[in-house]
Amino acid sequence: MAQQKPIISTSFSYETLEETLDIKPKGTPLMIGIPKETAFQENRVALTPESVGVLVSNGHQVMVEHNAGEAAHYRDKDYSEAGARIVYDKAEVYKSPVIVKSAPVIEEDLPLLQMNQVIVSPIHLSVMKAEILSKMMEKRITAISFENLKDDSDSYPIVRSMSEIAGSAVMLIAAQYLSSANHGKGVLLGGISGIPPTKVIILGAGIVGEYAARAALALGASVKVFDSSIYRLKRLQNNIGHRLWTSVIEPRILAKQLKTCEVAVGALYTPGSRTPVVVTEEMVSNMRPGSVIIDVSIDRGGCFETSEITSHESPIFLKYGVIHYCVPNIPSGFARTASQAISNVLTPLLIEAGDEGGFEKLVWHKVHLRSGIYLFKGALTNFHLSQRFDLKYTDLNLLIASRR
Repeated sequence: MAQQKPIISTSFSYETLEETLDIKPKGTPLMIGIPKETAFQENRVALTPESVGVLVSNGHQVMVEHNAGEAAHYRDKDYSEAGARIVYDKAEVYKSPVIVKSAPVIEEDLPLLQMNQVIVSPIHLSVMKAEILSKMMEKRITAISFENLKDDSDSYPIVRSMSEIAGSAVMLIAAQYLSSANHGKGVLLGGISGIPPTKVIILGAGIVGEYAARAALALGASVKVFDSSIYRLKRLQNNIGHRLWTSVIEPRILAKQLKTCEVAVGALYTPGSRTPVVVTEEMVSNMRPGSVIIDVSIDRGGCFETSEITSHESPIFLKYGVIHYCVPNIPSGFARTASQAISNVLTPLLIEAGDEGGFEKLVWHKVHLRSGIYLFKGALTNFHLSQRFDLKYTDLNLLIASRR
């Protein structure tokens, strides 16, 4: 049978149709709770009133426990004016499906946690306990840790901000303890015309080291940086933009430099393990009396053999006549700046989660968010934690794929 040709009639009108755009379904409004931190020396708050205002205008609800922002000088009035609901009962705040904290989950929080809750908080490996984890697993909680959150450029934005604050703060702290008012040596950190500059030694060329070096150079001090990685030393020089005195960590060179310095900063960082001790007690005993040691890496054990943890209330102790400042969590001493930095990272994340219809759906699209999740609906998805506490590990990518 002969195939019929298509009939083309002049009466047809060929018109372009309107383009149909893919409109995303309306997101779900989130209910976010901000409890007041009771952890030792935690002055930060995870969301500032400005951020709360942005979240509320995006249709989300925010519950803030009475005085949650007090230590960072944010009043309840600031929060209520931004549209948050102020609650006087901690248990009430914990009824929110999403909890945002600036300190890790502690044992007192466990009875208040709800089934299937989402918790965004830091995770301090040193204080983490197996009981806390297993209780959170029982309640099928999805937990996201600040430190491991990655952004689009594959870096850790909150860790970076906290390191920048700590690095810049280190020199302000050193200047304070060198002055006569604090029974220091009476030396001006930096230098003036005709007087040799103050000598600052920085161990570690990471972000803390870089910001400490910037601050010291800006004050006019002479800066010497040690690190075990040539790559990090090169990167530091490139970032600062001019040649610095740098050296790999070699005990004899280090001991010689420490003998004559006024300020020594420990900013070494080894991911996932204790910081190596590179300055021995003997090296410290040969330092000049009245010089200042600031051990930023005390959070992970410290890199000076003589370091012992101190608090914001009594931050220093003397050993061999050398002032030791070993306060963990330095950014908490600059709580308002630190709160703003954390808030800047979390606010867009929460808005996106709302737009996508919850964190479980957001994780599907945002692959770099996965590095921050250590519990997903009660399954432990962080390999380090599972090894350390001998708990069952589940691959997060498999979990997410199996839910589609």
